[in-house]
Amino acid sequence: MKELLRTTDLTKIAYATVLLQGEGIAAFQMDVHMSVLEGSIGILPRRIMVRDQDLFLARAVLADNGIGTGL
Repeated sequence: MKELLRTTDLTKIAYATVLLQGEGIAAFQMDVHMSVLEGSIGILPRRIMVRDQDLFLARAVLADNGIGTGL
């Protein structure tokens, strides 16, 4: 799996996940439960991971919808 997106913006994570699902790209969110360690203040970023073969298409989908991956 490859990292597609890293952000602390929960709305960006949700929007990107829906966009990827709409294109049939399986996405896995990592670091979701880190809020227990950080005290739910949202300073630790969450990541979206995709399969290696889906990375190029997933980046294109996010770029077409104005979401920069920052990677």
